[in-house]
Amino acid sequence: MKLVVVGQGYVGLPMALRAAEVGIEVIGLDLNKETVESINQGESHIDDVSQLELRRALEHGYRASADYADVSGADVVVVCVPTPLSSHGGPDLQAVKGAAASISEHVSPGTLCILESTTYPGTTEEVFEPIINRGRWKVGEEIFFAFSPERIDPGNRHYGVRNTPKVVGGLTENCTNRASSFYAHFVDTVVPAKGCREAEMAKLLENTFRHVNIALVNEMVRFCNELDIDLWNAIDCAESKPFGFMAFRPGPGVGGHCIPVDPSYLSHRVKAELGYAFRMVELAEEINHAAPQYVAERAREILNDAGLAVKGARLLLVGVSYKPDISDRRESPADPLAAYLHRWGAKLSYYDPHVPVWCPEGLGGLKYFSVESLREAAENVDLVILLQNHRVVSLEELALANARVLDTKAAMDAGPLVARL
Repeated sequence: MKLVVVGQGYVGLPMALRAAEVGIEVIGLDLNKETVESINQGESHIDDVSQLELRRALEHGYRASADYADVSGADVVVVCVPTPLSSHGGPDLQAVKGAAASISEHVSPGTLCILESTTYPGTTEEVFEPIINRGRWKVGEEIFFAFSPERIDPGNRHYGVRNTPKVVGGLTENCTNRASSFYAHFVDTVVPAKGCREAEMAKLLENTFRHVNIALVNEMVRFCNELDIDLWNAIDCAESKPFGFMAFRPGPGVGGHCIPVDPSYLSHRVKAELGYAFRMVELAEEINHAAPQYVAERAREILNDAGLAVKGARLLLVGVSYKPDISDRRESPADPLAAYLHRWGAKLSYYDPHVPVWCPEGLGGLKYFSVESLREAAENVDLVILLQNHRVVSLEELALANARVLDTKAAMDAGPLVARL
């Protein structure tokens, strides 16, 4: 079997290497020639892929390429390209369309083409297949199309490509069967969907569920603070129920490639096709987008209680990626938080070994460098804001600094100097 994986980012590269592990001939296709060159030299640009894993795969037949001609003769082509939020609120499908057009020039009958990029229900049928096939072959008999949502969780040490169940939906039953058989070579559990639209909807449902429930606790944390209720303790108590409850905890805001973006695809599709709003998603977006501002307001309250103004105050942000233990900063709530504090006149610094250089969005290209010593930096600021409790962040050192801390993760014991949201 010859497999071509289009897109060698946080989704495509781990999948390509996992397929190579089981003996499949894999070509990782990426238009960024610098990325291709570094991969072929054994240099990984992905947190979840070690240099050792990459070099082992290169020794066993995997290689990266920037030439779509490598699609020729492929049995399977999987597309894992970005679908960022467009200016009109739906997914920007330019990368998907570009990949499909290039694949079309080299694809041959019998090929299985799979889209993994997150998008709205109907994309595989309405966009992906027509561009690649151009009406040349009968779908399900001469050429095959399917959608399988990516479920990569960056930084997750327990679930990866092999042991995360794979949802697969084809344009026909035969397409679904072909795609299921393909993934079964290197994924433990394959879950066939009724069709492409159901598989596409499954991905959006997963992230909309998380988006809405995070918004719920981000809303609750505001009035719990006013009512002097420890929401984290209440969540821990509720979590003791063995059925009917799933714990979500408040934080500084949502970030990453999925939760802040994917539900908007569904909301946009509903409004465009049906003419009415998906109100649950719109409310969740409003609440979660406001979370960084609430953190800034809490910081201002803490400084005010200490007799300090935000203007001129020294603030240290700890952890500026969007989740713990990774360097990925896409949609990180640290950026809008920094924008609020900077606009109010605060003097900012930050500590994050995963992000040595930080240029927050909205600050006109202003560049920060991570401080070297957390304890030393914390001892010399007016307030520390803990945004991500990376494993490399020593909470003991932070406590020994005897600094005021706004703990957005409830990672430290609350006390006279440690406040929560």
